[in-house]
Amino acid sequence: MKDGMVKVGIIGCGGIANGKHMPSLKKVKDCQMVAFCDIVRERAEKAAAEFGTPEAKVYTDYKELLADPEIDVVHVLTPNRAHSFITVDALDAGKHVMCEKPMAINSAEAQKMLDAQKRSGKLLSIGYQSRFRDDAMYMKQEAEDGVFGDIYYAKATALRRRAVPTWGVFLNKEEQGGGPLIDIGTHALDLTLWMMNNYKPKYCVGTTYHKLNNDTEQGNAWGPWDPEKFTVEDSAFGFVVMENGATVVLESSWALNYLDPREAITTVCGTKAGGDMMDGLRINGIKHNRQYVEKPNFEAGGAAFFDGEGGESPADREERLWIEAVRGGAAPITKPEQAFVVTRILEGIYESARTGKPYYFD
Repeated sequence: MKDGMVKVGIIGCGGIANGKHMPSLKKVKDCQMVAFCDIVRERAEKAAAEFGTPEAKVYTDYKELLADPEIDVVHVLTPNRAHSFITVDALDAGKHVMCEKPMAINSAEAQKMLDAQKRSGKLLSIGYQSRFRDDAMYMKQEAEDGVFGDIYYAKATALRRRAVPTWGVFLNKEEQGGGPLIDIGTHALDLTLWMMNNYKPKYCVGTTYHKLNNDTEQGNAWGPWDPEKFTVEDSAFGFVVMENGATVVLESSWALNYLDPREAITTVCGTKAGGDMMDGLRINGIKHNRQYVEKPNFEAGGAAFFDGEGGESPADREERLWIEAVRGGAAPITKPEQAFVVTRILEGIYESARTGKPYYFD
């Protein structure tokens, strides 16, 4: 890092890059995006023009980007299938890596990323921005303060009624590794395990469904999908038992005939109190032999000059804290070992659904 400036290379200039990472990185102090790579050169050129330095370089081969010694950090923002091998190459090239979620399409590929991180000594983090929401950070502090006690039951929820992503490769099983479970269920599961601080699964049972893929009357929020290209599940559900006996229920869908859709939220039940995100963040328990419910207020106060207007977005906060970790050499908030367990559980649910049997973790 010359003169304290962190220089970032972007690999994959599609939707998640434009919608999340690049706009937020542009706001980070003493951070520059100096290189952009995409298999479609025009996408990389557009990203460089909008978010890069005047001298930003454009590539279609990510290995050429990795060969630039001035790049400190690489963001891997490709389809899921490519997360592992690009991250491994980037770490071995001496770059810190932020990889978009999920960590990888299976645990074997995720393990390669962990091995490369340890081998290189560089930082690796996974893009679980839901952790950086105000409600999630408050709930995590409550958990760390012991408010919930021993959390022994939790629910991870990511349910959409009819909101199937019809762009990119979301419907392609080979490129993505799965559908809503690996796409949005992964956020809910990450939040839940983080709140529990429990990363030791014992076994799981899972089901996946292809019930609505072939609908011709779809009512989809993002326009009609092509049934022939819809090769992933439309919904998936899991029941996970942890080594200490705690239970996690995971529910995910892109398309489900369900009237209470909620995405990337968690519910935790402990020996002292419980918490959920069903109607804002709610903490419930017993005080003075009476039931209580507390609802923290996350809206900005009346003095805009003091509170700021709307505060910092989760994506902005994630990128800022990530770059601060890189600059200071500190462990990132989202640790790769945690993301690895999320990937293992998702893989176990898919395998249980395939075999019709419980999946036991080693």
